[in-house]
Amino acid sequence: MAANTSPRARRRRIAAAGAAFAVAAGLLATAIPASANPDGRDADRGHGHGRHHGRTVDVQLLSFNDFHGNLEPPQGSSGEVAELQPDGTTKEIPAGGVEYLASSLRDAREGHRYSVTAAAGDLVGASPLLSGLFHDEPTVEAMNKLDLDVTSVGNHEFDEGIAELTRLQDGGCHPEDGCYVDGRRYRGADFPYLAANVTDEDTGRPVLEPYTIWKHRGVRIGFIGVTLEGTPDIVSAEGVKGLEFHDEVETIDRYAKKLKRRGVNAVVALVHEGGAPAGDAYNYDCDSPGPGDGISGPIAQIAKNTTPMVDAFVTGHTHEAYACTIPDPKGAPRTVTSAASYGRLFTDTTLTYDRRTRDIVRTSVDSANHVVSREQPKARDMTRLIGRWNELAAPVANRPVGWIGEDIPGRGASTPESPLGDLIADAQLAHAQGLDAEADLALMNPGGIRSDLVYGASGSEGDGVVTYAEGFTVQPFANTVNMIDLTGAQLLQVLREQVSGDNAESPKVLQVSEGFSYTLDLTRSGADRVVADSVRLNGEAIQEDATYRVAVNNFLAGGGDGFPTLAEGANPYVGGNDLDVLVDYMTANSSESEPLQAPAADRITVVE
Repeated sequence: MAANTSPRARRRRIAAAGAAFAVAAGLLATAIPASANPDGRDADRGHGHGRHHGRTVDVQLLSFNDFHGNLEPPQGSSGEVAELQPDGTTKEIPAGGVEYLASSLRDAREGHRYSVTAAAGDLVGASPLLSGLFHDEPTVEAMNKLDLDVTSVGNHEFDEGIAELTRLQDGGCHPEDGCYVDGRRYRGADFPYLAANVTDEDTGRPVLEPYTIWKHRGVRIGFIGVTLEGTPDIVSAEGVKGLEFHDEVETIDRYAKKLKRRGVNAVVALVHEGGAPAGDAYNYDCDSPGPGDGISGPIAQIAKNTTPMVDAFVTGHTHEAYACTIPDPKGAPRTVTSAASYGRLFTDTTLTYDRRTRDIVRTSVDSANHVVSREQPKARDMTRLIGRWNELAAPVANRPVGWIGEDIPGRGASTPESPLGDLIADAQLAHAQGLDAEADLALMNPGGIRSDLVYGASGSEGDGVVTYAEGFTVQPFANTVNMIDLTGAQLLQVLREQVSGDNAESPKVLQVSEGFSYTLDLTRSGADRVVADSVRLNGEAIQEDATYRVAVNNFLAGGGDGFPTLAEGANPYVGGNDLDVLVDYMTANSSESEPLQAPAADRITVVE
């Protein structure tokens, strides 16, 4: 036997051995090896105990989404969830961290003979330094220990391209960085990544398995995994090179039919696309005043149009929390859930499986989100995992790079313009002007700001100290700060694209550098929301026929996030790494005695 066999090869041998044993024992259910089924695979991983009701049995479905490598408890607003109180107010509760997520899931499985754990993508990518520094191997290792059974891909699984995603699945050391510990080879994911709607543009075949069949004691449930069709619009072109992304509904319908032909009538869709809930609290009533009335956005349309053969949806992408009942095309109730992000919540869904019809009894489906509380014991194996990787990361992670005098909200800001967004734009403009004195302004996409800068110490560094790890958490994508020329007319069009075109339903307000200002009137519609004659640079009105030198990251420069006009910029120049730019700016402009304060975030006047 070869010394370095892949996890997939090991799984095939185990499955084959299981099948042989089942035949010998005269059992009815046998495992089908992945090699015999190029369109999907079977898995047999039950947990705990369960309840029987004659011909029916309750199956516990535990799920989460958008973990983004947050092994340690997230800081600031990213580490809290809002809970609705009996008096109608909300309370912020600290939550998250894989030590607590593991404890929550393990406790939840107690007493359930039939329990399956699934995720809806973005387990990795845009990760804090502890995971991102090691190409997210620590997170996959943690998911293995969590006994995750299956996940769909998300858009961030493609941040480093399909070859790297395949390595995360199958194992092996990183092609450039190698193995991080001598004599220890990364073994890959014990769970399948599903990518039913992602195909190779040359062969037309799915780049990863499209579905899997979970089997336990005669119960068979099919899981189909898809990411949002618009993934190429929000991932760098290099990350999705050679790939095609297809309609979510059409893809799920196609594979639901394939599962039915294999005798699998119980189907769960893992969809990395989400919606906008009507309430901010994780425990709001999504079905008030009627089923599904508390949710809007893409997932609502996907759920309404997907075949009734699918019995439940586990979703993600929007980092929101909901547990809804959205009727299928025949009007039957169907559960649609999302557990926010960063491991702060998990969803517990009871699926009643009918052994005679081999299907889910829809009317008995029950689902709710639960807080991953930090007031419970930590999972010791996760504590050891974090400690081991922290020891490797410490020389880089703990280096102080700046000082702040207060919290500087970014992702947790309650306004379209955030203080941290302004700070990042200022840093990028300073970098651009160091390379080209003619640089005029900087624009930063809000989705590239992954966290807040928190004044309170996250470790032993002391209050107000910003470490390299904290900076990495804010900007983990390794983008470059580029410069392009735009005419005044093009610059106005870019501003309009924030609230029109691909961003009409969900505006993306760019963060702007000091000296640039305008009014955004949200009482208007479409592109008219940008008040054209309000746009100013250093107090002067923008001239449509003038040329402006603009700093943006390479993702935006390629037209990402629905800004095609930025891809038309002339005279491009590639500058430094965006994290290095932020670090250098903070180091040069702050000290222990003179820390940075939060910018006022008053450059964009928003009319509600």
